[in-house]
Amino acid sequence: QVNPAVSGGGSVQAGGTLKLSCVFGGFTYSNRCVGWFRQAPGKEREGFASISTERDSPTYANSVKGRFTVSTDNAEKTVYLEMNNLQPEDTAMYYCQATPKDYSESPCPFLSDDDYHYRSQGTQVTVSS
Repeated sequence: QVNPAVSGGGSVQAGGTLKLSCVFGGFTYSNRCVGWFRQAPGKEREGFASISTERDSPTYANSVKGRFTVSTDNAEKTVYLEMNNLQPEDTAMYYCQATPKDYSESPCPFLSDDDYHYRSQGTQVTVSS
């Protein structure tokens, strides 16, 4: 398996919490950047968080900053997305994606499908008001 596998989606009420897991089984995990993307029906795809698997320096879009946290467990080759204070506008299909390129010597690139080429299947997050 080359692409990562994501799990942990579900349905919550506004203000609730969910934690997504992105597992890299056969993928070269070291020195890669992992991004989180989401897409709601009728809306453009949004990349909203990224992290290097080797440097604890996540970045966040303003839409999730202060509510979402990305972390890594390198022993398990897993990247987590903890989502707190979820709101109805967070309802979307969520994906984790990874760069095929080694980023050990440079910062993670801008969140785009071209750079974060390896995409997981989606997991649905639904937030009701």
